Amino acid sequence: MRKICVVTGTRAEYGILSRLMLELKNREDVRLQIIATNMHLSPVYGMTVNEIENDGFSIDYRVPLPLDDNSARGTVKAMSVAMSGFADAYTELEPDLILILGDRYEMLAAASAAMIFGIPVAHFHGGEITEGAYDDAIRHAITKLSAYHFTATEEYRDRVIRMGEEPARVFNIGSLGVDNIRREEFMSLAGFNESLKEIAETSALPLEEGFLLVTFHPVTRQPGDEEAQTKALLDALEKIKDRKILFTMPNSDTGGKRVGDMIRDWVKTHSDRSLCVTSLGRKRYYSALKHCGAVIGNSSSGLIEAPSFGIPTLNIGDRQLGRVYGNTVINCAPDRESITSALTKGLSPDFTTYCRRHGVNPYSGTDALNEALALLTTLPATRHQAKHFFDK
Repeated sequence: MRKICVVTGTRAEYGILSRLMLELKNREDVRLQIIATNMHLSPVYGMTVNEIENDGFSIDYRVPLPLDDNSARGTVKAMSVAMSGFADAYTELEPDLILILGDRYEMLAAASAAMIFGIPVAHFHGGEITEGAYDDAIRHAITKLSAYHFTATEEYRDRVIRMGEEPARVFNIGSLGVDNIRREEFMSLAGFNESLKEIAETSALPLEEGFLLVTFHPVTRQPGDEEAQTKALLDALEKIKDRKILFTMPNSDTGGKRVGDMIRDWVKTHSDRSLCVTSLGRKRYYSALKHCGAVIGNSSSGLIEAPSFGIPTLNIGDRQLGRVYGNTVINCAPDRESITSALTKGLSPDFTTYCRRHGVNPYSGTDALNEALALLTTLPATRHQAKHFFDK
């Protein structure tokens, strides 16, 4: 029985992986292992490990991190704690294959520890570029530490190969998140509103069809700018009087606490038309995309999942700079005038109609879930695999 170990640290990446995890759990030839870390284990970020367990999964190992200091110093210290925790986890669990998605600092620790143990890593969403965040360098580092690569577009597959990875180990399957959307049963708007009463940080005012879904993270390659950029966004949203606004809180990135505090303060003074939640979870989040009128912020989800719903995305600033995006995305600078102008265009009847009728999602694969499942259960999972640099 192959022991496949999923490392998960955030609500977003768990939501993308959860359906694949369920399929792995139900296979007779696989022993699914789950290591929960970072935001999942923090009450400040919603203690989302409970969502994993409520979905019927067992947590095999927990690697708690210190998240009270999200400065550069605090983030590096958290990485060191993560490295130590993964060393203990791998020793106890003895996985055959480790599955990692994305580009966060705890995933770099997980991949680095796996490399020393000689455990092959399967990495999802490599080859992408996000020049505005240090996640960009972390993602490429994880690529070099991984044995297998599951990319979301052919362009990303080609980039991973140009980084020296052997083509036979790089697979373009499309996005698991987009594949999940095709299989999801969405909540009705009434059901969604009712569910928000359980998780809203303030009174859960009822949202109307076409509300705005906002997620804004600090741009970690621009330290010190998070306050000015967040203020610019909130100032621009002041002008939107005819739409309710749902905020989801930023991740535990450097500077994220200040961004979250500013959003919470804004919601308190605009409680008649806004609310915020720490985490929606997969089903609520996809249901929010189903019923909202636009996605606003700088989250990768606005480029990867939102286009599947034929809704506009307003992508602010440089956090996602370099990532492939479709024709439903409007990019703008992180200042009030640029955001206001982009909002005017993005929320116009002409553009919303265009997105609904002609929107294309470049991350849409054929059958990402089953392709990933077949590969994860058949690829060689021997320890200390030799890697050869591929000179294209």
